[in-house]
Amino acid sequence: MAALTDRVLRALERFNAAHPWDHNAHYHRWILRQLPRRLDRALDVGCGSGDLARLLATRATAVRAVDADPAIVARARELTAPGTRVTFAVEDALADTGDDGSHTAVTCLATLHHLPLAPALARFRDRLAPGGTLVVLGLARPDTAGDHLLGLLSIPLNAATGWLRNRGRPAPRPVAMTAATRDAEETLAEIALVAGRILPGARIRRRLFWRYTLVWRKPDPGS
Repeated sequence: MAALTDRVLRALERFNAAHPWDHNAHYHRWILRQLPRRLDRALDVGCGSGDLARLLATRATAVRAVDADPAIVARARELTAPGTRVTFAVEDALADTGDDGSHTAVTCLATLHHLPLAPALARFRDRLAPGGTLVVLGLARPDTAGDHLLGLLSIPLNAATGWLRNRGRPAPRPVAMTAATRDAEETLAEIALVAGRILPGARIRRRLFWRYTLVWRKPDPGS
């Protein structure tokens, strides 16, 4: 049975390599639904090639998109049309940039597991304005039966999504630059425990395609 499972997984890996799609972009529209229709200043942490930052710019007065990788930031700038309300910067996500309390939205996609969890969540909290919204799409280490079941369910759905998005045809290997990857260390329970201490009331949910979401609204004493 183990050998059969191994062969199935390898076959799926080959299929997914031929029919690739962006698991994070799959959640972009969902992320936008968690945010107000109009934003003042938005911050996208770990922006990659800038796809979400450009979407945020359709709602925000200004978007600051940051990534620690200079080559990826350069690529994001190349892909962004002149006049788009996005500023890309090479920046450490935990850096003190003097902009605390100034963002109505902070987003972080598939980046939090690269950072020390508690300091990163505290930094995101501090950079939000009162009433602002934090949205995280993250990766957690599978731990419970529910985690493994959702992971197994994601395998055929992942293949089906890749097939449909590529209209059944093998796609050329993408040339876009991607950041170095690493496995998540914390389980969802561990993430929820830390988030509950730093972001009281945060909503955390398991999601398909090996992701979870965290949404938190910063209290506004004046509202």
